[in-house]
Amino acid sequence: MERDDHSRDTWTLSDGHAGNVRQARALAAALGRAEARDWQLRAYAPWRWLSPRGTSGATLAFGRAFRDALATPPQLAIGCGRQAALATRVLRGRGARVVQILDPRLDPRHWDVVVAPEHDGLRGDNVLTLIGSLHPVDDAWLASARADFSILSQLPQPRTALLLGGPSRNAPIDDDALDVQFARLHAALRDERGSLLLTTSRRTPPAWQALARRHFADVPGIRWFASPGHSGADDNPYPGLLAWADRIVCTPDSVNMLSEACATHAPVFVLATERVRGRLRRFHDSLRERGRVRACDAELETFEVVPLRETPRNAAQVAQRLTT
Repeated sequence: MERDDHSRDTWTLSDGHAGNVRQARALAAALGRAEARDWQLRAYAPWRWLSPRGTSGATLAFGRAFRDALATPPQLAIGCGRQAALATRVLRGRGARVVQILDPRLDPRHWDVVVAPEHDGLRGDNVLTLIGSLHPVDDAWLASARADFSILSQLPQPRTALLLGGPSRNAPIDDDALDVQFARLHAALRDERGSLLLTTSRRTPPAWQALARRHFADVPGIRWFASPGHSGADDNPYPGLLAWADRIVCTPDSVNMLSEACATHAPVFVLATERVRGRLRRFHDSLRERGRVRACDAELETFEVVPLRETPRNAAQVAQRLTT
């Protein structure tokens, strides 16, 4: 593949967490800078404790390789997450234009542009908001995934993708509640005689995986279970699941997972949505008001959807801000 014109002038920075890496790379690609240099950083103490505050001596915060690279800073730096927010502040001091994704928990004026989820409530003259998160899912991405995972086309329809995350502070789902949800979903899938395309994340507890194995053992399809400490980026069929699903069912905990599911052409059903609270509830309410998701029930009645794709819109706004 031919490298883009900005490969040496753009850095993406994150703490290495998959969701943060994905958002930074997605924005870079949407800006035409897909070959950006990728940094996955973890600050040393005490900067790690204070990030993104405490810029004194912060050129030392991320180790020798990053410190040496600061001698030739990029034209543009795109960071995602609090650890990256310190690095982008340092880079701005070296003359780079910087975009920070997610609320940095500090006045946005320290960055050129801040891109934050609408449900976080962050506002400012240089703040751009979006519904959910940034990601690469569009028609071209889905077509590529269908080609890469064409074997899934042989599974009986309707194909139901089941995306499992894990319990969180704003989605405290216990095992008993999920057991009830799985039992109802199994009954619907059994009667339809379709197939199930299931994947988990690193956050999916062993108990949830065990429930999934037990409830859906007799439903044809594929299952992919993440191993502890293994990202599974090389063999997770997740892109194929999104691309071939006739419907998507997912747990309510992950903004990234829901955002990507809602970028497809499939209706999205959310498990245990009544357990959601706080800022995450505002995100769910926004998706429901737009007719993009419904609570998962026994009928799983299909409905018309318009893919929700915020990345191109936000990239255009970022590009405009950076040229003014």
